[in-house]
Amino acid sequence: MSQQTATGADTKAGGQAVDPRRWLALMVIAIAQLMVVLDGTIVNIAMPSAQADLGISDANRQWIVTAYTLAFGGLLLLGGRIADYVGRRRIFLIGLIGFAVASALGGIATNAGTLFAARALQGVFGALLAPAALSLITVTFTDVKDRAKAFGVFGAISGVGATIGLILGGVLTEYTTWRWCLLVNIPIALAAFALALPIVRESKAHGNTRYDIPGTIMATGGLVALVYAFTKAAEDSWTSPVTLGFFAVAAVLLVGFVVFESRTSHPLLRSAWCCTATAVARSSSRCSWAPA
Repeated sequence: MSQQTATGADTKAGGQAVDPRRWLALMVIAIAQLMVVLDGTIVNIAMPSAQADLGISDANRQWIVTAYTLAFGGLLLLGGRIADYVGRRRIFLIGLIGFAVASALGGIATNAGTLFAARALQGVFGALLAPAALSLITVTFTDVKDRAKAFGVFGAISGVGATIGLILGGVLTEYTTWRWCLLVNIPIALAAFALALPIVRESKAHGNTRYDIPGTIMATGGLVALVYAFTKAAEDSWTSPVTLGFFAVAAVLLVGFVVFESRTSHPLLRSAWCCTATAVARSSSRCSWAPA
C-alpha cells in the first residue's frame, strides 16, 4: 500500500518515494514513442505521391523509408548512452524539438535530396527519443508492479504504432497531401514537449561517460553501404564495379565494427561473441556482462 506524505507525494509501505505524476509522465512518453514508431510506416502509402511530386526514381524511392530506419537503428545505442549521461529528460526534450524541425523540413521539401535528408534527420532524433523514453520509464516507476504496467503500455504502443502509421498515412494522403504525413508530427511533438516540461523529471547516470564514436561510424556506415549496394545492384547489376565496391566497403566496416567492439573499453555493443573474443585475445576473464 502507499500513503500520502506531507508534501503530497506518494510513498510505498517500504518508505520509498513514488512520483505522484508518474502516470501523466507515462502518457507524455507514450505520445513521443508512438510518434517515433509510426513514422517508420506513415509515409509508405504516400511514397508514390511523393515520388511523382519530387521526381524520385523507382530505385531511389525506398530511401524515403530507408533513410529513417538506417539512421534510427544505427544511432539507437549511441542515443541511449547520450541520454544516460547528458540527462534523459533533456535529451527527450531535444529529441522532440529536433523531430519537429526535421518533420517540417521534410514537409516542405522541394527535391528528393531534401526529403531524404529530412527523413534521416528524423531518424537521428528518433534515436535520441526512443532510448530516453525507455530510460525515463525505468527511473520514474520505482514500484515493481507499476513499472510492469508502464512497460506493458510502452510495449503496446510500440507494437501498434506501425499499423497506426499505415492507417494514418493513408488517410492523410487521401484527404490532404503526402506532405502532411510529415507535418503532422509538428503539433504532436510540440504538445509532448509542453506537457513534458512540468511533468517529466530529470535523471542521469554517472560513471564512464566516454562515447563509442568509431563504433557508431562503422556500424551506421556499414549499414548504409550495404543498403546502397543493394540499390545499385537493382539499378545496374550484381557484378558491376560500383555494386561490388559498396558490398566490400560494407563488409569491411561491419567486420571492423565487430572487431573494434571486442577490444574497446567502452563498447557501443558488447555481444556474447565480443566477450568471448576479448577473453580469448587477452587470455583473461575481464570481459564483463555489465553495461558499459
